Amino acid sequence: MEAIAAKTRNPVIWFLRYLREAKEELEKVAWPSRADVVRYSALVIVVGVALAAAFAALDWALSLGLEQLIRLSK
Repeated sequence: MEAIAAKTRNPVIWFLRYLREAKEELEKVAWPSRADVVRYSALVIVVGVALAAAFAALDWALSLGLEQLIRLSK
């Protein structure tokens, strides 16, 4: 069948073969447990919020410093 699918350029046969092979590959995947997904998702959210806060603080500090430099130059 694969030789037939490879020789023919029938898009329906090609697509069905693609779906079958994709399903076979997805069955080989070692999926994480629900607890792992929750733990990693929480970690990503916490790190994202921490980085956002750090960048906001850095932006605020640099903005304040720039304002002071502008006042000094006047």
